[in-house]
Amino acid sequence: MSDGRLRQAIAFEAARLMYDRVESEYYTAKRKAAKRLCRGGVKPNDLPSNAEIREQVQTFARLHEGDRRTDDLREMRLQALRLMRILRPFRPRLIGSVMTGHVRKGSDIDLHLFSDSPGLVTDLLDQAGCQYDLERKQVVKHGESRVFTHVHVHDTYDFELTIYAEDKAHYVFKSSITGRAIERASVAELEKFLAREYPGIDLEGDLAAADEAMTDDPYPLFRLLLLPLEQVKGSAKYHPEGDVLYHSLQVFEQARDRRPWDVEFLLAALLHDVGKGLDPHDHVGAALQVLEGLITERTRFLIAHHMDAHAVRAGTAGARLRRRLEASEDFEDLMLLEECDSAGRVPGAVVGSVDEAIAYLRETERENG
Repeated sequence: MSDGRLRQAIAFEAARLMYDRVESEYYTAKRKAAKRLCRGGVKPNDLPSNAEIREQVQTFARLHEGDRRTDDLREMRLQALRLMRILRPFRPRLIGSVMTGHVRKGSDIDLHLFSDSPGLVTDLLDQAGCQYDLERKQVVKHGESRVFTHVHVHDTYDFELTIYAEDKAHYVFKSSITGRAIERASVAELEKFLAREYPGIDLEGDLAAADEAMTDDPYPLFRLLLLPLEQVKGSAKYHPEGDVLYHSLQVFEQARDRRPWDVEFLLAALLHDVGKGLDPHDHVGAALQVLEGLITERTRFLIAHHMDAHAVRAGTAGARLRRRLEASEDFEDLMLLEECDSAGRVPGAVVGSVDEAIAYLRETERENG
């Protein structure tokens, strides 16, 4: 294979690894791609640049995501402006793929903030009713160890906020892709950029509509109901896998294997036991009460009768109950949920996180319109 073709093949494979989120770092992706494609060593000059890989990732995004990618980019920029206005005291700057336009499925909105006290940032997020996780990450580069403070905000789109000291506000950060100063925008610069990029945009109207949509967004509540389940232990007899959250995530994975496109079914799988964190004596009733108005009738039916489905499977359900359930057009789905529920009880099974499950559901909803 010629040097040019080898370089192109490595760029393609590295981009595939990154688009599929097998790898998140350019360096690791290109090294793994080179190892897969070449039995011998690879000269440094044969390795593609980060920019080449990024362009190939964008080709995948255009191919697989189409016009929805453009719509998502516009919405993500609006969401960025909304949070930046809330965080204005910390001189927020939009950076990364949402700024440059190189977004793809699952991209975060990246912001730089400047404060000597991360607690002040989280206080403001608390006042705004945001859900977030604080992370301090140690990075060793060129023999020097540094600790970075990240705040992961869970919203319609996920944000990653990186907090730097106040004296870094005018520091010129370099891009690992281009080697030049990163593209970034303040609140005022982003407002001008949006007006220029989207002629005729009703900025305040669109932001008001986004705020209204957020008040109707059920996912933050779903997240709040799910996270405490990690502290709720299941019956050792029926749930050898451990806590209720671990079980719920296993059931979700089982459901996703069977019905990856069916948001109503997937929600029933994820949320079927949330009532155990509220009332262990009537977890179904508690779940239905707290989820009232937030789920469809089909999802409600599946959650309401998931325990009855176990009785049907075991042959212990009364004839009247069985006839009533069988009369529903969702009976087959109910019994499929029962299969998932029974299968989701494996100690040591590999599952994703609550945030990954919610991100998948959001993305599937967007794909289904």
